[in-house]
Amino acid sequence: MQAILFTHVYKHTRKKMLLLAVCIGLIVTAKATDSTYAEKLGFPKGAKVVILHVDDAGMSYESNEGAILALTKGVATSTSVMMPCSWVPGFVQFLKEHPQIDAGLHLTLTAEWKNYRWGPLSGKPATPGLVDQQGCLWPNVTDVVQHASAAEVATEINAQLQRALTMGFTPTHVDTHMGTLLATPAFAEQYIQLGIKNHIAVMLPGGHATLIALQMHASQQLMAQMHFMGNLLWKAGLPVLDDLYNESYDWVNPTNTLQNDSLLQAYRTNRYIAAFDSLQPGITMVIMHCTTTTPQFKYISDSGPTRRGDLLAMLDPRLRQYIQQKGIILTTWRELMERRSRLP
Repeated sequence: MQAILFTHVYKHTRKKMLLLAVCIGLIVTAKATDSTYAEKLGFPKGAKVVILHVDDAGMSYESNEGAILALTKGVATSTSVMMPCSWVPGFVQFLKEHPQIDAGLHLTLTAEWKNYRWGPLSGKPATPGLVDQQGCLWPNVTDVVQHASAAEVATEINAQLQRALTMGFTPTHVDTHMGTLLATPAFAEQYIQLGIKNHIAVMLPGGHATLIALQMHASQQLMAQMHFMGNLLWKAGLPVLDDLYNESYDWVNPTNTLQNDSLLQAYRTNRYIAAFDSLQPGITMVIMHCTTTTPQFKYISDSGPTRRGDLLAMLDPRLRQYIQQKGIILTTWRELMERRSRLP
């Protein structure tokens, strides 16, 4: 992958983490195909195939409990684990006891919270460009790009994969916390090659990318770059997403929902139903953050209401009923890999 163009859009908060994701420069020679990756994998033509994905497992006790509830009691179908974080062992134990759960690596190069932080698994001597003055990972993507080399990024994401394997956890896919691994062409190359070398699916909207393109106000050139990378992954025998939906973290909960779970659940469920209505045919990964918010969680992050709202929506029978009525096909990365393995 020869990088010749570097374009990136930065934000210092997690709210717009996917605006900085996918800002990648590469030589582009491929165009999007007419058929979706869902059709290529054998799903019905015109079907909406959805991965309901819970980010940030392993970050905290509350994150673990929220992910577990969303996956076992709700409609969520997938999750990914932040390997440098303190509560990873507890979640990996859950995965060992529930081997059917679809779980990948939420490759983590930032530690964004003020008073709850973590460092690189590779250690400061091996990756000095990844750490700040506290010896923790940088709090935002801008600093990672300014200070870290692609070689350091490769060292760290490989260390995160190796820790998972050492713990007996084989991930179904890899994705990128705060979009950091798609912030530069050099980082993106390491991200994609990690998946190709280890034959692990990589989260990348390489198909029509309709919704994520609208969210990013992406140019045709940028989307062509995404199609190009998707084609690389497909040729390597890996499945590819058609689209990515990552707007729920920006939804502002009305004030009257903040102390009323019923109102909060209704609001977030309605937003998810509207989001699903906007999905185009193909495989779309819908990202959310499901967390049970204990009194202590506010000392980690002020995002508790957003995360609790996502969990309540995933548990809402109305959402399950809507999915069934609309014929939306829920899937997992595990299923996508199995379908891809049966194709040339």
